[in-house]
Amino acid sequence: MEIQEIVSNQNAFFKTQQTKSLKFRKMYLEKLRDVVIKNEDLLYEAIYQDFGKSKFDTFTTELSFVLNDIDYYLKNVNSLSKPKRVRTNLSNQIGKSSIHPEPLGCVLVIGAWNYPYQLSLSPMVAALAAGNCCILKPSEIAENTMKVMAKLINDNFPSEYLYVYEGGIDETTALLKLKFDKIFFTGSTKVGKIVYKAAAEHLTPVVLELGGKSPAIVTKDADLEVAAKRIVWGKFLNAGQTCVAPDYLLVEESIHEQFLEMLRKYIVEFQYGPDAEQYTRIINRRNFDRLVKLIDKDKLYYGGNSEEKKLYIEPTLLNMINWEDEVMQEEIFGPILPVISFTNFNLALKTILDLEKPLAAYLFTRNSEEKETFTAKLSFGGGCINDVIMHLGNERLPFGGVGNSGIGNYHGKFGFDAFSHQKSVLEKATWGEPSIKYPPYTEKKLSWIRKLL
Repeated sequence: MEIQEIVSNQNAFFKTQQTKSLKFRKMYLEKLRDVVIKNEDLLYEAIYQDFGKSKFDTFTTELSFVLNDIDYYLKNVNSLSKPKRVRTNLSNQIGKSSIHPEPLGCVLVIGAWNYPYQLSLSPMVAALAAGNCCILKPSEIAENTMKVMAKLINDNFPSEYLYVYEGGIDETTALLKLKFDKIFFTGSTKVGKIVYKAAAEHLTPVVLELGGKSPAIVTKDADLEVAAKRIVWGKFLNAGQTCVAPDYLLVEESIHEQFLEMLRKYIVEFQYGPDAEQYTRIINRRNFDRLVKLIDKDKLYYGGNSEEKKLYIEPTLLNMINWEDEVMQEEIFGPILPVISFTNFNLALKTILDLEKPLAAYLFTRNSEEKETFTAKLSFGGGCINDVIMHLGNERLPFGGVGNSGIGNYHGKFGFDAFSHQKSVLEKATWGEPSIKYPPYTEKKLSWIRKLL
C-alpha cells in the first residue's frame, strides 16, 4: 500500500471520531505496552546489532521511558482530556466558558537514531494518548531498530490508525510532501530547517527537537567529586551520542588541573573499553570518521584511541581548548569532551549568551548566587544544577529546545498538549441580556461600554 493511501485512510478514520473515545485510546495504549513487554528480547537484539547497546542501557534510557509514558497516560488521560472551566468576564455574562482539548488528526512523528526507541515511540505514545492517528518514521540509520518497530507495530495495529513507514531520505522527502495536522521531528538543526520549510507549505504546526552545544560549568564552589562522576557518566552515556550530553566544559581556572584528573579517574573507573557492555560503538563509519578528525592530538589530555573495525572511540578529554578550535564549531555528538578554563563566572555566562541557545545547560556549584545568576541569565531548553541529563526523567518537566535548539516541547502533560488543540467554548444564556451592544448606538451606551470594558 502506498504511503499516500495510508495517510488518506488515517484522515478518513480520524473523521469517524473513534480515536476521540477514551476507551479506544486506553485499549491501544495497553496493547502497545503488551507488545513492547512481550517483545523485549527482539528490541534488545535489534539495538545491539545497530550499535552495541546493552540491555541495561536499552532498558534504562529507552524502554523504561516508553513504558512509563504509557503508564502516565493510562492514569491521566481522563483528566487531561476533560474540559476545563475558566472564568467568564463581565461582558460575556450570563455565560460560562470552557477549554476543550481535542486531537489534531493525522500526525507524523520522525524519530532519531541515537535513542531509536525512546525518541520514536515516546512522542508517538503522546500522539495516541491525545487521540490522534499517527504515522511513525523511525531513522533508517539505526536500521535494525527501524525494522523491528515496523514489524511489531504494523503487525499489531490497524494501518488506518497507526503505521510505521520504513525508508531513508527519499521516503522521508515523500512523506513531507503530504499534508499532516502536526509534524514532530527529532534530529539535527540542519534537517529540522528542511522539515520546517516543508511543513510551512501546508501551514502544518511542528515540534522540532534539535540540538546544539550544551555547556556544563564547574566552579570552585562545586562538589568536585560529584561533578566529575556525574559529568563522566552523562557525557559518555551512549558514547556521547546524546542530544543533551554536556558538549563542552567550562571549568574555573583555580580547580582546572584538579578537575581534569578527577574526570580521568572516573573514566578509568567506569571501564569504557572497546568490548565493555556499558559503552556503545559509534553508529556508523561516517560519524566515526567525523569524530576522529575532531581529536586534536596536540591538546589531548586523556584517551584519543580508536578502533575503526569496531567503530570504537575511547572517551577523550581535550585540554587548553579555545573557542576557535574545530571541536568548538559544531555539536560533537560523540565521546570527546573539550575543557575550557575561565576566571570570571559572569564573563563565562556572557560567552555562552553570545552563542546559539543550547538544548541543555548544566551548572555545578554550591554557591546560591551562582545558581540564581545561571538560571536567570542563560536561555536554554532545560538543564540541571549539580547533575546532567536527569531532568529528562521527570515527566512533570517539559522537554524541548529554544531558538536554534528547537520549537515546542513534550513529556507528560506537555506531550499531550503538543498533540492537542485547545478549543475554546463560550456558552451564553438566552435570557437576561441588556441591549447595550445592539444598534442604534448612543453616547449613553458608549459611556456604559467604557465602564464595562
